[in-house]
Amino acid sequence: MPAPLLLVTEKQEFLTHHTSPPKGFAKISEDLYARPRQFPTDFLATFPAFGPPDVIVVGEAEHTSAKNSTPWLITVMHEHFHQLQDAQPHAFEDVMKLGLSHGDQTGMWMLNYPFPYGNAHLVEGFAHLRELLLDAIAESDAAKFAVATRNYVTARKIFMGQIAVDDRKYIEFQLWKEGIARYSQVKSAEAAANYQPTAQYALLPDYETFAHYAAHARQDTLDELRRADMSSWKRQVVYSWGAAEGFLLDRVKPDWRDSYFNRPFSLDSYF
Repeated sequence: MPAPLLLVTEKQEFLTHHTSPPKGFAKISEDLYARPRQFPTDFLATFPAFGPPDVIVVGEAEHTSAKNSTPWLITVMHEHFHQLQDAQPHAFEDVMKLGLSHGDQTGMWMLNYPFPYGNAHLVEGFAHLRELLLDAIAESDAAKFAVATRNYVTARKIFMGQIAVDDRKYIEFQLWKEGIARYSQVKSAEAAANYQPTAQYALLPDYETFAHYAAHARQDTLDELRRADMSSWKRQVVYSWGAAEGFLLDRVKPDWRDSYFNRPFSLDSYF
């Protein structure tokens, strides 16, 4: 799949893995092009910056929310997963068929959709749902886990059932897209636990071993979910929430990922 990346530094931007570099870029080595900086240095996002395909546009680690090199690299895997999502056949057209863009062709509706995050009933319902999900994930006893999972599924259906149709489509889409991208980010960290980096990478002043990062990546996301407040965090709650649903599905439906792209834009059918 296409996997172009644009690294944004203070003065220049460097483009790699792009089959047709846009005008304005000068080739400086094999598969590496440069131009004067145009994007903010704190960017960490994936979008069709030059038209399809999606490009990971990312600043240097210290300028982004990742701060350090190992979390930065693993977060790039989150963005790479977005490239996989958007590379699916007819992905853009199918997303538009959700009917949530209201004429916006830029994709900004995905960030700015007017979901009623401040609705007191939904805020309270999410707080209850979050605790049930965390309880289920933490339960090691098989029988108690089954009960805890049923409790979560029941509460999830009630919560989703009280949301307006378009609002429900939007929140389910975000759980499917951003939540599972975060899930993939954590799984990437865990898969990389035994990876041996180059000597140059290990000499970076902010170096954290992949094993050390992998050891806390999952718990970091669960801790984030425990703190999540829908009224103030708004869309940001979907990252840890959707990732945690992925962790739960790993235990109750271990093959769920095999059908992920065949059941687009919602995790509802798994529950």
